[in-house]
Amino acid sequence: MNETILTTIAITGFGVAFFHAAIPTHWLPFVLAARVQRWSNAKTLAITALAGTGHVLVTATLGFLVTWCGVTLSDSIGSWFPRLAGGLLLLFGLYYISRQLRGKGHVHFAYPHEHLHEGAHSHNKADAPHRTSDRLAITSLLALLTLSPCEAFIPIYVSGIRHGWSGFGLLTIILSTGTVAGMVIFTGLTLAGTKKLQLGILEKYESGLMGVLLSAVGVLILLFEK
Repeated sequence: MNETILTTIAITGFGVAFFHAAIPTHWLPFVLAARVQRWSNAKTLAITALAGTGHVLVTATLGFLVTWCGVTLSDSIGSWFPRLAGGLLLLFGLYYISRQLRGKGHVHFAYPHEHLHEGAHSHNKADAPHRTSDRLAITSLLALLTLSPCEAFIPIYVSGIRHGWSGFGLLTIILSTGTVAGMVIFTGLTLAGTKKLQLGILEKYESGLMGVLLSAVGVLILLFEK
């Protein structure tokens, strides 16, 4: 049953990471910056992947601290730990659901790129944003993602504590794959001119989606993990 639960956690974790990366704040700034800076598609995707990696590293660092504390606690309280972990996960889930019901569907930090969006659609050349140095543009994009960890994945690390450091390693690989792949895919589709993607709905209902997934895993741990 433990392997089944770990598999469920892994699948849920990939879903959280991938759909979180589908939110426009994770790819739209790169598309808009590419238009302003006149970057090639290959360069834009490379910068996107680099920013996604930084995003993952910061999140994984927080996950490491959570796992380290959790493993120590698990050794101390033994069989009670699954109940504690499952209960915390359920609380996280209910918190995100409550955010959704209160009209705060987006759980990530805001990106100050509205001026780029406006400039990309401006018909007046005088009002369009001017190119800046590539170093400044890239540093700004990297900082926005790197300094803003994926808080929705931290509960996934909590759910994997029972499986020790091997669980942490697996979840970090899943976080990296889901996040970087998602960011690159959606950035690439937009650069290719796929304009029919209705991904804004994911941002609108992000909290609710994450809340349901986390609550489901929490209940699963409470019922079946010993």
